[in-house]
Amino acid sequence: MDTADVFTKSKRSEVMSRIHSSGNRETELALIRVFHERGITGWRRQASLFGKPDFIFAKLRLAVFVDGCFWHGCPMHSTIPVGNRAFWERKLVTNKLRDRLVNRTLRAKGWKVLRIWEHELSRKQRFLVLRKLRRIGLLSP
Repeated sequence: MDTADVFTKSKRSEVMSRIHSSGNRETELALIRVFHERGITGWRRQASLFGKPDFIFAKLRLAVFVDGCFWHGCPMHSTIPVGNRAFWERKLVTNKLRDRLVNRTLRAKGWKVLRIWEHELSRKQRFLVLRKLRRIGLLSP
């Protein structure tokens, strides 16, 4: 059964615009668990660095981003909502372009950039995160 919205379209837009994300807290906590389990230290959160990385390893000049599959356009899991499709297509393309700009800018400033997909933090896929951490030098082979 389809129920009608109690708000007008403009009122619904206003209400929705006041909702702010709480960030990707669950995925960040999952990565923190991986760091703890593997004895990885030296990271900080909420550093004031271009692109707002989720974690930085200042001594290694490494910026780590945990990207949500929907918001960052994961090739395996991202789907575009049917409603307001044009808006979502623009939004997700813009997000991907911004991610590339952040990567280029940080690398130009001498930082290494590591991006971890949300799905890679699941128990079944965690080996992908461990492989990336080894490749970047945070874990021994």
